Order: sequence, then structure tokens, then C-alpha cells
Amino acid sequence: VPERPTLGNTDYAFEMAISNIRYGAGVTKEVGMDLQNLGARRVCLMTDKNLSQLPPVNAVLNSLAKHGINFQLYDNVRVEPTDQSFLDAIEFAKKGEFDAYVAVGGGSVMDTCKAANLYASSPTSGFLDYVNAPIGKGKPVTVPLKPLIAVPTTAGTGSETTGVAIFDFKELRVKTGIASRAIKPTLGIIDPLHTLSMPERIVANSGFDVLCHALESYTALPYNMRSPCPANPVTRPAYQGSNPISDVWALHALRIVAKYLKRAIRDPEDREARAKMHLASAFAGIGFGNAGVHLCHGMSYPISGLVKSYKPKDYNVDHSLVPHGLSVVLTSPAVFAFTAQIHPERHLEAAEILGADIRAARVKDAGFILAETLRKFLFDLNVDDGLAAIGYSKADIPALVKGTLPQERVTKLSPRPQTEEDLSALFEASMKLY
Repeated sequence: VPERPTLGNTDYAFEMAISNIRYGAGVTKEVGMDLQNLGARRVCLMTDKNLSQLPPVNAVLNSLAKHGINFQLYDNVRVEPTDQSFLDAIEFAKKGEFDAYVAVGGGSVMDTCKAANLYASSPTSGFLDYVNAPIGKGKPVTVPLKPLIAVPTTAGTGSETTGVAIFDFKELRVKTGIASRAIKPTLGIIDPLHTLSMPERIVANSGFDVLCHALESYTALPYNMRSPCPANPVTRPAYQGSNPISDVWALHALRIVAKYLKRAIRDPEDREARAKMHLASAFAGIGFGNAGVHLCHGMSYPISGLVKSYKPKDYNVDHSLVPHGLSVVLTSPAVFAFTAQIHPERHLEAAEILGADIRAARVKDAGFILAETLRKFLFDLNVDDGLAAIGYSKADIPALVKGTLPQERVTKLSPRPQTEEDLSALFEASMKLY
């Protein structure tokens, strides 16, 4: 490490960290063998109430039974977890003294399982010790964790590849999380058969998360412009800024989204499209899990956290909820119109992948072109017409801005710095899309 880090104390290196990934139709049947190979004696199987009745969990249960794996089921995971639902799962994990974990579900289940594994492995730590600053203490994770196998059932979060766990912090009514390479799953089992049971709107909203993961990580502040330069590699953040390896994965995911997302939403029997989106989710996860995301995600956390009475179609939940992918994508036209001043060529490239004709485009119009391309994409897929359509008004903007300010972990990765006034303008521009 240079004694005097680079000019302005920015970083000079980036690190690539991902979970092992296994892909194939029907590959879930191998999970029991994996646990046998690990020598696991007490396994925690986590899922949610809806999924516990569906084929993906059945496939895992059959494999565990076939290979004689001793396990306990926790099916109390909350869709869009809170600090309290994390704490409930952590208590279960501590009591169970498990030596391995299996998470079967979407991001909510995988993130809850990561947190349970972390705090059960570090039983003397307070809950806020590992939660991202400035809400928590953001301490580095130095304890060894137990093996965690993640079996994603949605094509969205990419959580099977990342060291990130997101939750609603109820007291502040804002989303935050834990970010550390140490909590990433040991293995992600990507079985495209599991996406066949996803209803249309869940496919759509999960896909929007993939779209924004790819766009945000590709346009994020470059890693060598991020500061401060860490004094020790253990403090180099999981979200490091765009870098040459993440760029490859982000662009690849974006091309798959452009080609297959509409097909996956419109035809539940289109196995090719759903399988491709399942892979795209992992590819984008590898990209953003190392580069990070920025404003769409930073602004999405209060959009989810301050939800009033919105209940989305196709989600079987007993509480108001803005699905994560929807909360992220509704601000995307405004955000990329704003960030395109920096690296406009990347914004133009993204617009071209998503179908824009950029042959006669001027560089200064990159933001407008990408924003219009996204609006058309969302309109074609019947997405709610902006934040107003999910229950927000201009009167909510100060609270939405206030909820975005603590999200520095991601907002600082925006290529263009933003003031509170900028955030207000972005929320206002996102009230109506079409």
C-alpha cells in the first residue's frame, strides 16, 4: 500500500468477490449432497410462508430427506424484512446452534439468512455493530461464518452472489443494511425451474431490479475516484465503484434484460426467457456486488420504507408494500437524466442496448435519450405511472429526501454529487413518468 495514497486520497485498487455459482435445470436436488460434503449436522432451512408450500422448497426438502440431513425449518421470513424480522430470525439461529444454512427464496429470504448467520456466529455483537454507517457502526466482519447455500426463486436481487443484506429500520422508517464480503453465500444454486412459479408482476418487478443493478453499477463512480483509500484491505467497501470486471457483468446482464425481460413477463411458459433472466440476475449481482449501485437504490429505500397503503398485484402479503424492483425503477428516468453529465458515453451505450438508435445522437443528449428509452420500456410493461400512482405526492418529498440522506453508502457512488435540492427535484420529476 503506498505510504501516500493517490491524489486526493482516492483508492488505487479494486477487489472481486463473488459466491460460487452452480446453474442448471433441476440442480436443486444436489443441495443435500452439498450439505453432506460439508459434514453439516444441524442445518437451518430458511424461507417464507408463501414459498414453504411451493415446488422450490419441496425440491430442497426432498433432497435433505434423501441424504439424511438433520434440519430445522424457519418459514417466518418477512417479505421486505425489518430490523425486527431480522432479530426474530437471528434469535432462532442462535438457539439452533446450526453449522450450516440454506436459504430458499427471493432477496428477502437470502438477506435474512445472511444476517442470521452473521449474528449467530458473532453472538456478543450488538445489532447495530455491523449495520451500515451512519445508521449503524459499520464495523468490519472479522468472525468466521458458517456455510450458507442460497437457492434463489426470483430473477431479481442477485443476492445469492453478494455480501449485502437489506432491511427496513422501522424506528427511522428507512431501509438500510449490512454490507460485507464475509456474509456472501458460500454457494448460489441457480435452478431456472424455480422461476416458472413466479406470477407476472413479480417477474416484472424482479426484472426491474436486475435492470437497475446493471445500469447503476455500469454508471457508478469509478473505483479509482472513490475516497478514502482504505488503510487496511479489510475496510475496503464491498461497493467499490465501477471497475473493469464489474463492467463486463453489468453490460452482459443489460443485454439479456433487453432481449428477454418482456418475453419473461408476458409468457409464463417461455422457459428460455425465464431461465435467461435467472442468469441475468446473478450476472448483475456479480456486477453491482462489487461496483455498487447509486441513486436509484439510494432513493428507493425511503420509497419502500414510507409506503402508505399500496399493495401490489400478485403479491400475497398482509402489509402495505412497494416491491423493491418497482421502488428502484420508478426514479430511473430522472436519475439517469441527472447523472449523464458524467460519462455520457456510458449512458448512451446503455440506451443503445435497450433499443435506442444513437447513430445521430449528440453526447450532450445522453441523459435525455436514456431517460426516454427507459420511459418507453416501462410504459410497454404497464408500470405504475410514477410515485404518484403508488400513493406519494409533492407533500411527501421532504420526508423522501430525509430518508435518502442516510444512504451514503450508495449515494456517494453516484458519478455526479447531489445536494438536497437535487434530490427534491429528482423525486418531483419521478412523480409522473408518462
